[in-house]
Amino acid sequence: MKHRSGEITGLRNGEGWVRRTAARSMLRAVRFTDEDFDKPIIALAVPHTNGTPCNDHIRALGDILSDAIEAGGGKAIIFGTPVVSDGISMGTEAMKYSLVSREVIADSIEVMTEGYRVDGVITLAGCDKTLPAALMPIARNNLMGLTLYGGSILPGKYQGRDINIVSAFEAIGAYSAGNIGKKELRGIECNACPGPGSCAGMYTANTMASAIEALGMSVPGASSHVAMADGNTISAEKREDCVRTARTLFTLLRSGIRARDIMTRKAFENALVVIWALGGSTNAVLHLLALAHEADVDLTLRDVDRITRKVPLLGNFKPFGRYVMNDLRAIGGIPMVMKTLLDAGYLHGDCLTVTGRTLAENLADAPGRPAHQDIVYSPSRPFAPGNRHIRVLYGNLAPEGCVLKLSGKSPDDFTGPARVFDREEAAMSAILDGKIRPGDVVVIRYEGPKGGPGMREMLSPSSALMGAGLGKSVALITDGRFSGGTHGIMIGHVAPEAQAGGPLAVVREGDEIRIDLTRSKLNIHLPDHEIQQRLAAWQPPAPVYTKGVLAKYARLVSSASRGAVTG
Repeated sequence: MKHRSGEITGLRNGEGWVRRTAARSMLRAVRFTDEDFDKPIIALAVPHTNGTPCNDHIRALGDILSDAIEAGGGKAIIFGTPVVSDGISMGTEAMKYSLVSREVIADSIEVMTEGYRVDGVITLAGCDKTLPAALMPIARNNLMGLTLYGGSILPGKYQGRDINIVSAFEAIGAYSAGNIGKKELRGIECNACPGPGSCAGMYTANTMASAIEALGMSVPGASSHVAMADGNTISAEKREDCVRTARTLFTLLRSGIRARDIMTRKAFENALVVIWALGGSTNAVLHLLALAHEADVDLTLRDVDRITRKVPLLGNFKPFGRYVMNDLRAIGGIPMVMKTLLDAGYLHGDCLTVTGRTLAENLADAPGRPAHQDIVYSPSRPFAPGNRHIRVLYGNLAPEGCVLKLSGKSPDDFTGPARVFDREEAAMSAILDGKIRPGDVVVIRYEGPKGGPGMREMLSPSSALMGAGLGKSVALITDGRFSGGTHGIMIGHVAPEAQAGGPLAVVREGDEIRIDLTRSKLNIHLPDHEIQQRLAAWQPPAPVYTKGVLAKYARLVSSASRGAVTG
């Protein structure tokens, strides 16, 4: 078994006795034995925090994985990473650190894997940004490794119905509109999240876990297993996922399979197909572009549009549908979905995976799609046909593109007057104060990667619109992004962003904006010369942050159309 641990201990690279003795002496102090010095050194990233249910159980999974690594003949070096909870930071300045944390986590893992020159790596993930971040450094440095999703949360229960964290956000809008009272608002708050695990619907965490499994970079089936058997006990399936993940890493080490052997252009196409079929989050567009960048795979926003244009929507999942990941697990999980898509000719079956087998080989024994259920539809009779989930639009408001989540709805055009806000909070106040009317187009700008900085999610205003009964009659356009829990007429990732001089910066109150889905266009009804005159007179706002993480991020980050990467 080839490995790099000699670069830590000096046992294999011919370095002098002084370095070998010093390194071994330090490792003895942290319970390494003579036998450990000949074992492969495995980096184990454990992003635990009790600050969010998504990652509250991750330390327990790290212990199970560490034991499995030891049992397989390796030695784990365990470390943590930051975790920013989208649900807790939503609607505040703290949310600006969410997407930024993706880069910080990825860089933290790189620092540890390269700083200790490990032989292999396993990265755990839970909350949204921890998922792409867990894989980015593995792709960046072409390591032998894989990632494991901590699993989704069980649904909450209130008044006889399943609820989740998005129910709480939408309840705020419903309460402000007078549609529910304080007692119901509190009841939803107290019951939405019954224990550890990531948001249960096809929101960003479950979307990215499914995408990573489709990429071939996690063990088959793991993305659809729930975190807990109940509020206090890790599920048996997730325990087994830990054991399988450790065994799979040793398969990679024996075979010499590295990340970029798996993360090919065809693998990314598989990932896009799977998450479009499931009805996944718009955040997957950002994250898959970023992962492709790290893997040196040429993938653009126009490619995303072309690859997914004909993919049917099969999944009937929240936020737009009825079901959650636990319901999918019960009928065969992501392997069943992938087998259904493979048999229908939508996936590349010859892609290599972390198991050392191809995608098709992994799926040979996967269950078929069960009849008489409405959780996952047949490709021949889908929940909605192709081009009815996430759409990429261009136009004079989005020269580099933007994304719209249709979630199976009919592609109707929408035209209305702009209601312009330079911060999320200003828009939220207008919605809650009843100042937004049917037919309006809410524009929230200076919330992009540079402008925020950090590209905040607009779940609070979008949920408030839904809760106020305006989800079908008001459009929201932003250079920020949306939660996987968002639904309604929502367009995000408008690029170039306002802070970078994109046309969104010069939209004025009352300007007419048209969402033309027939031609996949987002336009402001102004002649080109008027737009250019406004842009010539425009000056970018001064940066809000001049020091610290957000200031660094604003200086380095690329356009959302390129994945909002910093390197």
